[in-house]
Amino acid sequence: MNICILLPFKENYASKGAGAVSLFVNDIVRESIYEKTTMVYGNTKYKKFLSPNYKSVEFDQNFLQSSNYQYVESFIKFNDVRNSDLIEVHNRPKYINQIRKKYSNKIFLYFHNDPLAMNGSKTSLERMQLLNITDKLIFNSMWCRDRYFIDLKNKKELLKKTTICFQSADKIKVNFKEKKKIISFVGKLNRAKGYDIFGKAIIKILDKHPSWSAKVYGDEPREKLIFKHKNLKMLGFKDNKTILEDLKKVSISVVCSRWEEPFGRTSLEAASRGSAVIISNRGGLKETSNEAIILKNLNPDYLYNIINQLIIDKKKLLFVQKKNYKNFKLTHSFVSKIIDNLRANCVKKNYLNLFNINKNNPLKIIHITNFNRRFNGRLQYNTSRRLNNGLIRLGHNVLTVSDRDIVHENKGFIDITGKNSLQNIFIENTNNFKADCLILGHADGVTEETLGIIKEKNKNLKICQWFLDPLGKKGPDYLKNNKRILSKIDFMDATFLTSCPSVLSTKIDNSHFMPNPCDPSFEILKNYKTECQNDVFFAMSHGVHRGQLKRGKFDRRETFINKLKKKNKKIIFDIYGMNNIQPVWGDMFINAISNSSMAINLSRGDPVKYYSSDRIAQLMGNGLLTFIDQKTCFNDFFSKDEIIFYKDLDDLSYKLNKYKKDYKIAKKIAKNGRNAYLKRFNSMIVSDFILSKTLGYKSKYKFSWENK
Repeated sequence: MNICILLPFKENYASKGAGAVSLFVNDIVRESIYEKTTMVYGNTKYKKFLSPNYKSVEFDQNFLQSSNYQYVESFIKFNDVRNSDLIEVHNRPKYINQIRKKYSNKIFLYFHNDPLAMNGSKTSLERMQLLNITDKLIFNSMWCRDRYFIDLKNKKELLKKTTICFQSADKIKVNFKEKKKIISFVGKLNRAKGYDIFGKAIIKILDKHPSWSAKVYGDEPREKLIFKHKNLKMLGFKDNKTILEDLKKVSISVVCSRWEEPFGRTSLEAASRGSAVIISNRGGLKETSNEAIILKNLNPDYLYNIINQLIIDKKKLLFVQKKNYKNFKLTHSFVSKIIDNLRANCVKKNYLNLFNINKNNPLKIIHITNFNRRFNGRLQYNTSRRLNNGLIRLGHNVLTVSDRDIVHENKGFIDITGKNSLQNIFIENTNNFKADCLILGHADGVTEETLGIIKEKNKNLKICQWFLDPLGKKGPDYLKNNKRILSKIDFMDATFLTSCPSVLSTKIDNSHFMPNPCDPSFEILKNYKTECQNDVFFAMSHGVHRGQLKRGKFDRRETFINKLKKKNKKIIFDIYGMNNIQPVWGDMFINAISNSSMAINLSRGDPVKYYSSDRIAQLMGNGLLTFIDQKTCFNDFFSKDEIIFYKDLDDLSYKLNKYKKDYKIAKKIAKNGRNAYLKRFNSMIVSDFILSKTLGYKSKYKFSWENK
């Protein structure tokens, strides 16, 4: 499920200055099963955002229109917004009409404040209209919802389109013995928040109990309520993380608002840290905790008496603290599950039932890539077929379309390049098959126009692409490869790369690293079990389609390997694709690697984090002791007991000679490497990773490379 969340204009979705709305959104997104397919949109003045899945909505100010109107218009123009399954608007009912005019899928509206005080929901007519054009209204308290339905008829029926979803806090382990004699106040230092009540009461408390102190977090430039005491610490505005850390030591927390609080996050967070919470009976505050002490009277003397009783009676204080903590249930994960269920029930797509994919619940998938029918089995051992095998083993119905074969077969007088035929054949395939997911692998011949036609006829179709070539800025074909990736990006729900997306100069939305998959039916050798004629295998190719070396083509890997050979006369090398030795393919390749105990995995261009050609799967998967440049950062995936890392040519030379002598250790590492690669990076797991990130379901597999 693709979800787009729209924050209020100028809401600070940043570590500095984040309010209750931003904190709530960040917490819920982080715990959601749809995290990877959710994007938050806003207009934040600070650049250090709360999470990476955030886009800033920018626009050139037109003084003839309101900033809010232009903000929403700019938001709707994003392609992934228009194609999303669900838009969730937070705390701005005024935005809904504008969005609905141009967006036909599901819309949720979250209320974090009093609906009767907000533009777009003040009148009963506006509120009735919102009920008609939204799919779900979500309130952060029963008090807020009750306010919404004032003066509305048929309340019982209309309530079905609404729900209550309280805010949340993380619950950490609390050591009550570490609690200090501290009383806290968090919020604006004004009369609406009851700071005058707190200030007058706390001065008396600190005078009577000099071993106690008070900490105040907040400011208020418009209203000067000043209270001074040597044990009263005025800390000003602090970020949420700092406050939560401090609350672990706080014994008593006071939230004594005069105004009708819609909910009250500060009281919730205090309870999650095991404070004895004191709250006023205003708005939704009483819904934040069933165990809080409620102020029956909002005056300094009454508050003083409550605090004083807790200080005097230590057993009562500890009892209230523990009760608040024990009965705290509104964790981020708990609330996030509620919201995810609302989403799933509202957005009824076939793929929402696929949280546990099995053979009884198959997907229909079109996999369009180069299956190389023309080369008579020479290129059987490629990633296209590995992934295809993985998809089929998962139990899915896979229709394969070999785009380059189609182009080649249809070249003629009518269609000189064969590309027009490819578009027509591809569209016809999608019309006949009605797939759930379309996977493109290097399908450069497919045009944007074709994808637009297919998407228009198949609204629920999810589309992704995988790409194997190097994307490093100093690598070969950098500009060409980046252009290939970006040419269809507007239609992609996800992109999968064999380089780490975070280190690339080109940032690609919803992109993921995918390892080169191995396949148990392809990688059948166990070289560590055999006595091999050669020490080191190395292969590369300049002409995949020709199956032979291209004249005049040079690769700087040749220089490296030739230096290595010259330096290591006693090492027996078996090298292909250079020095006038033709590359090997198909069964010849399998026979070649079967004769070497070790192999060098050296890819084109400068090393890029996680990038390797698909050769790595063939080498490690067949049980050769594999050597790789440490700058590839493959130590994130494999240990030194599974693969050998080298720093430079000298280090590689030393280690080749070392493991030639220590053949028992070499065989053990090679065996470990093969087992690890087949277990972690096999075609079925990699294929399910692609599907889970594209469709937004939670896979039953653990992806060892994720979040590295």
